[in-house]
Amino acid sequence: MKKVIYTLLIGLALTLNSCSVYNFTGTGKIDADTFQVNYFQNNAELVEPGIERTFTIRLQEILQNQTSLNLTNQGGDLLYEGEIVEYRITPMTATSNQTAAQNRLTIAVNVRFSNKNKEDDNFEKRFSFYHDYDANDQMTGSRLTTALDEIFERITQDIFNESLAKW
Repeated sequence: MKKVIYTLLIGLALTLNSCSVYNFTGTGKIDADTFQVNYFQNNAELVEPGIERTFTIRLQEILQNQTSLNLTNQGGDLLYEGEIVEYRITPMTATSNQTAAQNRLTIAVNVRFSNKNKEDDNFEKRFSFYHDYDANDQMTGSRLTTALDEIFERITQDIFNESLAKW
């Protein structure tokens, strides 16, 4: 009976010990204590008011929820900055009357990431994603909110993966 208990204790100790370097978000050990997300300006040709604030908040939230880093207004170990460079609606499929049957909203964000403690991780990269919707729908109200939720969830996760998870 003692051998079974010892085996279980050793197994439990090894399991808990192995999680010290890796966590559920896949980031491993982050060599930083704080992060800073500067306000992302909307420099797209077609401007949808308010999306720059929404995007900035979403990026802050994903970093707070998936890491133990603290958000700061200045002097962060990790710095995220950039701008929204594209907000575009394009027809995707046509009907027999040569009108759009489906449209696509595409948003692209240019991100500059800086890591004070590990400058090899610094990058500048463009991230984009899209949302398809019926051409008869107007991109306003709850339809716009749903589209922005889907697009920003994907873009912020891609930014997180590129900067911290290294996927």
